[in-house]
Amino acid sequence: MQSRPLTLPALAVVAVGTMLGPPAARADNKRLNDGVVANVYTIQHQAGCTNDVKINPQLQLAAQWHATDVLNNRNVDADIGSDGSTPQARANAAGYQGRVAETVAVNPALAISGVELINQWYYNPAYYAIMATCANTQIGVWSENRLDRTVVVAVYGQPERPVEPAPLGSNVGFPPPVVLQENVPLDPSPDYDASDEVEYALDWLPWILRGAYPPPAYPPA
Repeated sequence: MQSRPLTLPALAVVAVGTMLGPPAARADNKRLNDGVVANVYTIQHQAGCTNDVKINPQLQLAAQWHATDVLNNRNVDADIGSDGSTPQARANAAGYQGRVAETVAVNPALAISGVELINQWYYNPAYYAIMATCANTQIGVWSENRLDRTVVVAVYGQPERPVEPAPLGSNVGFPPPVVLQENVPLDPSPDYDASDEVEYALDWLPWILRGAYPPPAYPPA
C-alpha cells in the first residue's frame, strides 16, 4: 500500500471552528459544507488529480435527504437509509445520472468542526479512497444538526455525461422554479462576520511561522 503524507492540518482549516445550530446557523452549515468541498479538492490534488471537483445540486439533494434521515433515525448511521435506500438509489431519485459513493459523519453533539470531520474521513481508508478518486468529479454535501446530534453527508459522483440545467419542482419538495446548474460556486455567506479570518489566523499561525503558506486547503481563485 502506498504511503501518503500526513498533511491533515492543511486540509482542515477551511471549516475550523464551525458551529452548527438550527435554524439560525444555516450559514455556518454552509461554511462547513463548502469546507468539505475545499478539502476534497485538496485531497484529490494531493493524490495527483488534475480535475477540479464541482458541486452538483442533484448530489446535494441526495445528501440532504440522507442527512435528514440519519438525524431523525438514530438506528441509521451509515449509507443505508431508514427505508432501505442506497446512495445510488437516492442519487438516481434526485435525477443524477452516473455512479456515486458516499461518506457519512455522525457526531453526538450540537456541533462538529472541520478538524473533527476531516479526521473521521481522512483516516478511514474506505472514505479516503472515495475522496481521493479522481473520477469523482462532482460532489454534494449537506449537514443537519440538533442539540445532541450532528450529521454530515457527502455524495460523490462520476457523471455519465454533462448535466444539463433542469427545473426542480415541487415533486421533490421545492417550490418551482428552481434551476439546477452544474458547478455551483462556493459563495460568501450572507451572514459573513469576518470570524473566518480570525479562525484562519489562529489555526495557521504555527504553520505560517514554519513557512507553510498559503494554506493548501484553499482552492486557487
